[in-house]
Amino acid sequence: MPKAGKKEGQRVASIERILSCAIDLFVKDGYRATTVDVIAARAGLTKGAVYFYFKSKEAIMLRLLDEAEAIVVEPLTTCIDRAGPSAIDKIATFLNHQSGIAFTHPQHLLLLILMSIEFYGSNTENEVRVRSIYRRLYAIVDRIIHQGQAEGSIRTDIRSHELTSVVVAEHDGTLVEWYRRPGELEGKSLAKAVRLTLLDGLKTRL
Repeated sequence: MPKAGKKEGQRVASIERILSCAIDLFVKDGYRATTVDVIAARAGLTKGAVYFYFKSKEAIMLRLLDEAEAIVVEPLTTCIDRAGPSAIDKIATFLNHQSGIAFTHPQHLLLLILMSIEFYGSNTENEVRVRSIYRRLYAIVDRIIHQGQAEGSIRTDIRSHELTSVVVAEHDGTLVEWYRRPGELEGKSLAKAVRLTLLDGLKTRL
């Protein structure tokens, strides 16, 4: 491998190691309790090396939030557009898609959930970033709820605003419950239970 190519490979590997160790620490110990020293030690790098790639701990978090948005939110619109025509079909697709991410990228989902709590009221760039990601999620779900209420498949005795919040809360809470009780809950069974109970609660009452 040419020298330039080898250096680039080392750079990419170091960045990936920093991000992998940081997300693990942020999820397990929290953002405030995690220092750059701890990240560097876990990654097997010097503190100076971490600062060479990221100017601050906040910069590491912002990069991880970018990754989380790309994994959690970006594919959703396309996925839902390909779902069945009814709003119930689309909500089911949303829940199935997010359950899939919970299996493949649980830490990115947990990062969004946990940091939305830890950063609340901090007035930092991190808080603004997390809020913007959640706004996109709310907008996607709210659009489906509005469609369902207009077509008559989703109940109208509760405002769309509250129904959207219930869907997102169910989504977040299920992942936290699964994370909190490792070995006690089977992921696929839990995802199915959530999907069935939530969809039944959203449907129009005849």
